[in-house]
Amino acid sequence: MDKIAVLIPCYNEAQTIGKVVRDVKAALPEAVVYVYDNNSTDQTAKLAAEAGATVRREYRQGKGNVIRRMFREIDAQCYLMIDGDDTYPLNCAREMVDKVLLNHADMVVGDRLSSTYFTENKRPFHNFGNSLMRFGINGLFRSDIKDIMTGYRAFGYEFVKTFPVFSKGFEIETEMTIHAVNYNMQVENVVVEYRDRPEGSVSKLNTYSDGARVIRKMVQLYKNYKPLRFFGFLGFLLILAALILMLPLIRVYLDTGLVPRFPTLIVCGFMVLAGIQSFFSGMILEVLAAKDKKDFEYRLNCVYGQRKAREETAHAGN
Repeated sequence: MDKIAVLIPCYNEAQTIGKVVRDVKAALPEAVVYVYDNNSTDQTAKLAAEAGATVRREYRQGKGNVIRRMFREIDAQCYLMIDGDDTYPLNCAREMVDKVLLNHADMVVGDRLSSTYFTENKRPFHNFGNSLMRFGINGLFRSDIKDIMTGYRAFGYEFVKTFPVFSKGFEIETEMTIHAVNYNMQVENVVVEYRDRPEGSVSKLNTYSDGARVIRKMVQLYKNYKPLRFFGFLGFLLILAALILMLPLIRVYLDTGLVPRFPTLIVCGFMVLAGIQSFFSGMILEVLAAKDKKDFEYRLNCVYGQRKAREETAHAGN
């Protein structure tokens, strides 16, 4: 088991990957650097190996697929994940690692939005999207995460080995954040500097299609983790819409004793029934979500015991 494993997912980052690996080795000389090449068509893998990184490959395209492979294959007391595009200086790497190793944080978020991101980043829709996701997730999940979409994070062993990766692409950061918040894991924020990509380096994130996937992932996880709120709100909207449509009918009935537009009345009745059904569905799913949290605590304790056993075995071998 490594003490510190630095994970760098890469796709066509030949222009910057060598510098990133060298910077990591200078900042964390005791760390093992892993570069996972995701079907690059340039010299990314070759340059990473020449800089001293351990290079592995993930053939399924997408950042989420790469991180799934990384988390499955690598055992370490602390994991530091960073992008290979040289947008994150390494002067905060030691602080982030120490928060995991010394403060027992489960996840440390490299917060770009509180420093230079909005001045350095030249893509205004990316700025808007980051702010929107931070506001949305913190509001829905009642958390205080400073930067949702950052690729600069540190993790503890228990987080990595209990985190089920379902995302295939860039929505993986959203999934990580919501997972940590939902299961009441210790999350800390460290303000990090951000610098825009060097000239000639191209972002792989599509503002619109990837942004839509991120928003869909947020709504999906809210439905899964907070079903009573989700389906309760849906039921409330259905019943409210039914009552609004029924008000003219009720007014006519009170004035004349007649019921006009029977089809509207029937539709409103079904909407009320659907709203009630939605609410009770949310109640049932909320019980299942509570059981899942209890099961997660058991899994977390099992992984913690495995880590302690491995560390004791390693110390005995030394």
